[in-house]
Amino acid sequence: MTGRPVIDGLQCGRYDRALLEQLRDGGVGAVTITASFWEDAIETMDALVKWNDLAREHSDVMLIARTGEDIDEAVASNRVAIVLGTQNSALFNERIGFVEHFWNLGVRIVQLTYNIQNAIGSSCYEPNDSGLSRFGNEVVGEMNRVGMMVDLSHVGERTSPQAIEASSRPVAINHANARAVYDHARNKGADVLDALVANGGVLGVCTYDNIAGALAATLDGSAELIARHVELLGVEHVAYGSDLDPNAPAENIPWMRNGRWSRRTQNGASRPDLAPVPDAWIDNFDFDKFGIVRDRLVERGLLSAAEAEQVFFGNWRRLYGEGFVPESPAGAAEATA
Repeated sequence: MTGRPVIDGLQCGRYDRALLEQLRDGGVGAVTITASFWEDAIETMDALVKWNDLAREHSDVMLIARTGEDIDEAVASNRVAIVLGTQNSALFNERIGFVEHFWNLGVRIVQLTYNIQNAIGSSCYEPNDSGLSRFGNEVVGEMNRVGMMVDLSHVGERTSPQAIEASSRPVAINHANARAVYDHARNKGADVLDALVANGGVLGVCTYDNIAGALAATLDGSAELIARHVELLGVEHVAYGSDLDPNAPAENIPWMRNGRWSRRTQNGASRPDLAPVPDAWIDNFDFDKFGIVRDRLVERGLLSAAEAEQVFFGNWRRLYGEGFVPESPAGAAEATA
């Protein structure tokens, strides 16, 4: 494997020292983890305590990244930078002040909605997308202010462009694909992606077979998946987000799909209306394959070496480096000029 370590836009596993070493040895320099799905403020703080304990006990393998420079430090010291994120805004408990509170605790990326409607807006699975709420508009503005990245991966097709319009800073879709490449409710239509590009945001192309189809079954297919998105969006707007769930217990998928809100079968990203897609290479959790896919892009002439490194490292590093920094208070520039 050549080039810099990979930045993975999203994982949702259970981490211990052995897994952290696998990430590092597999060439992963940074990864955004999922601290919570349906968990409220207290439960998310409990999860953050565990991450702090893990970082303290295994500081030779990992660090918690609060800035882009922390990612650089991790790469330089052969460690894995852990970016603390959540896949829902339930941690805010519908309190605007909790945005800054959780930023102070190290959370840097929050997905506005998960698999159902909430006080901010609609999920990609809602039959009727109500759009960004007034509270959602306030939350986006507050996230911009404190330096917390807005993620729209599971967010609905009406709520997403409204959130992008409300955001003064580039946003992320850190684990989804374009519907033009693979038709799925969780993938993004042209209106969302056009808005993302205009906003300066980044899409983390996802090799999860449920939302990538047969392209996710092989390394070459996964390289082609990324190349198609580069052609569609431009290289500066494409990164990688595996959506892996390494070391997760069997009950993790029901928790992700049902939470506490449903007793019925919730299919999530699975498609019971279709024959199962091929098993994905990524299901083996061989982290070195991220870099192999990057190298295949170059070997097959799909991207230049510089473009491939931009997709697998540079675009997330740029977005995080800019997005994790708080905005200057109003009037500060004039006062110090």
